[in-house]
Amino acid sequence: MIVDFSLLIEKQPAGDCVVLFKGQQSIINNSQSRTLEPDALSFVDSHAHLEMEQFNGDREVVLQRARDAGVESIVAIGSGTGPGSLDCGIQLAERHEFVYATIGIHPHEAKLATDADFAELEQLAKRPKVIAWGEIGLDYFYDYSPRDVQRQVFTRQMELAREAKLPIVIHCRPSDNSENAWEECLELIRERWAASGLGGVLHCFTGTWGHAKRALDMGFMISFAGNITFPKAQQIRDAATEVPLDRMLIETDSPFLAPVPHRGKRNEPAFVVEAARQLGELRGLSMEEVGRKTANNFYRFFSLHEKLNSI
Repeated sequence: MIVDFSLLIEKQPAGDCVVLFKGQQSIINNSQSRTLEPDALSFVDSHAHLEMEQFNGDREVVLQRARDAGVESIVAIGSGTGPGSLDCGIQLAERHEFVYATIGIHPHEAKLATDADFAELEQLAKRPKVIAWGEIGLDYFYDYSPRDVQRQVFTRQMELAREAKLPIVIHCRPSDNSENAWEECLELIRERWAASGLGGVLHCFTGTWGHAKRALDMGFMISFAGNITFPKAQQIRDAATEVPLDRMLIETDSPFLAPVPHRGKRNEPAFVVEAARQLGELRGLSMEEVGRKTANNFYRFFSLHEKLNSI
């Protein structure tokens, strides 16, 4: 099957990761944890690049806007711009009770990775707000790093994640009109990861139902982003009708891939409701039901039992 990647072109490589928060005043009460009423809004943005320069002018306002929209938790992806910025997500997560972090080297920056960077990641993996290793994987669309190097760095990070007992967050993008990265990525996961039993997340899913099923069989969650609302994203919507509801997550991939009706704007965590709305339309559920269910899935998968019990 030929994959239409025109819906992905607006997503660009990661921007600069900056040292955040010095002298900033948080408007969020980090000690406050809400217990939800049965009919309350509850969404989790399971993948956001909040450290990026697009948020430098109003990061705290963006976080508050997400909370006001019912976003209970956000995962700050810690790949940043690669070596030298590997604690990006942790910086944010340690300042906000409702933010969690990942660590990892994105395939774009695989060519920059050194032994010292892998040693740093081993130490960062021990930080209490780190819940996953990623995003890692293969990107044959941009090819910013040689493909053999991408595979080597991906494999090494799976080994480190296994030692750290962290699930992995996968980025997979084939070259145009091809499924090459999907085939190689899923095969590497089968060979080098599946037996760990730790599973992971296929983030911003753009593949076919066949790709999703192979990942589900290896213990993965499938995460849908704002591009599920794009007119040319029928393949994603078709897969979303097949993925079991209890294996779904939602995300924004902020600041990229702003959903309809926000296309052309900077994406932000508050817009995760649009992914929930689209999934609800596909599955005959309300936006609120999809939000609560995917939030429950997130807390269960990452063993965040206190949060799970509040839903």
